Amino acid sequence: MKPPKLDLEALRPHLEAALREDIGTGDLTTNAIVPPDAVAAGRFVAREEGVLAGGVLLAPLFALLDERVEVEVLKADGESFMPGQTLARVHGPARAILSSERVALNFLQRLSGIATLTNRFVKKVSAHGTKILDTRKTTPAWRFLEKYAVAAGGGTNHRMGLYDQVLIKDNHLVLAARRWPGRAIAGAIEAARAATPKGTRIEVEADTLDQVREAIEAGADIILLDNMTEQELRRAVELAAARHPRPILEASGGVTEENVEAIARTGVDWISVGALTHSARALDIALELLADE
Repeated sequence: MKPPKLDLEALRPHLEAALREDIGTGDLTTNAIVPPDAVAAGRFVAREEGVLAGGVLLAPLFALLDERVEVEVLKADGESFMPGQTLARVHGPARAILSSERVALNFLQRLSGIATLTNRFVKKVSAHGTKILDTRKTTPAWRFLEKYAVAAGGGTNHRMGLYDQVLIKDNHLVLAARRWPGRAIAGAIEAARAATPKGTRIEVEADTLDQVREAIEAGADIILLDNMTEQELRRAVELAAARHPRPILEASGGVTEENVEAIARTGVDWISVGALTHSARALDIALELLADE
């Protein structure tokens, strides 16, 4: 899977902050043991099967410490790999390589873990034409990178934040009910349409089939079917089918690798999975330096 292109210059402060957090006033161990003129070569090697994400960050990350470090990425982000495969090679000043090692692996392991988990979900629903989406349940300040990793794994990015799509959730509806008694969903959608640029998609969370009906009648573009049973999901699909244009249906809540295909079989268009970013396990990837340079 080919993810969108990253703006590496915009990510520079993020990489600098990660290095600063780890190195601080200096790498005591490396500076004490490794001569300033020492040169090293190594390889990033996979210890388990997965999908790569974050390889594109390696060169700019090492360059922040020493521009003489050379990086050759052998697997593109979005490509799968097997245990024992070399993902990238690195060569240059040993101090810079050792001082950047942990930060480089943190990016590579975390993002590849997300891409790998996403890819497993995507494969389970591929026969049904259902899209797997991420959520805003991301690590603070890592959202853009984590959503990039989801895309590398074949997933689809939901809204990036609160600024690029309307999503009227249950807590919004609690307050909307005070303003528009008896027609909270319709009132909220009308207000959102009036207050946002033309073409902004309006999504509404529905906990019940009655709310699904209200959202359909009010003209929601997308309906988030929250924690519904498979039977309820099928009924929601039937209700939406009678509407033209038909709203997009997104299932969410309690989605696992074990039940995601059954959810896809109900006919929903999208399935959003918070676990892609909040519960993905870091992949086992190592940097091995060569004994002889």
